[in-house]
Amino acid sequence: MAKTSSDSKTASTRAKPPAKASVDGKTLRAPLTQNPHAIRDTREKVLEVAIGREVRAFRKKLGITVADLAVATDISLGMLSKIENGITSPSLTTLQALSRALGVPVTAFFRRFEEERSAVFVKAGEGLDVERRGTRAGHQYNLLGHIGSNTSGVVVEPYLISLTEDSDVFPTFQHEGMEFLYMLEGEVVYRHGSNLYPMKPGDSLFFDADAPHGPEQLTKLPMRYLSIICYPQSAG
Repeated sequence: MAKTSSDSKTASTRAKPPAKASVDGKTLRAPLTQNPHAIRDTREKVLEVAIGREVRAFRKKLGITVADLAVATDISLGMLSKIENGITSPSLTTLQALSRALGVPVTAFFRRFEEERSAVFVKAGEGLDVERRGTRAGHQYNLLGHIGSNTSGVVVEPYLISLTEDSDVFPTFQHEGMEFLYMLEGEVVYRHGSNLYPMKPGDSLFFDADAPHGPEQLTKLPMRYLSIICYPQSAG
């Protein structure tokens, strides 16, 4: 039997279910705001594209239009459009005119082109043991990587936390940012604010870290879990 248009529409809908999560027993559905498979720009490392992005960013930061910039620099609208879209390579004279109008040095237009993207690789067992507030309670923190200044404006600290028979409960951590936990081994009752969450291997918890939080009951030891903390660079 041939499929009707209604059948095709239903099949298409089933093929792409909306994102959903469960919070407090309720199912939440929300569209994804980013496509991880999307290619940002195949010419990302092309100098013209990098310059164009900076010109547009500085212009928008000043709150002026392309027409305003054209008047201030005596450069045509068409040429400015080509520059901002990375279609043409501006001359040094043009870059100097743009830098004066936008109030930035000429070198500012090249910063994204020259900026390196960092990565940190840590082999098993080679993370850095660090001292954090919970260390006094017998919580071992193993930092799995760290990148300070970066293009995202966000600092992310991934830790492998281990607790043993010598560890104490410590449900009063508080710090800026967001935190994500993923249980690897053992069992714990984890507190966040006034709520308690029994966690076993495979369970995760994502929360605002400004509220008091931490292990309330060490149910099964030894225990290991991943803790990923993120916060704005300005808060670091």
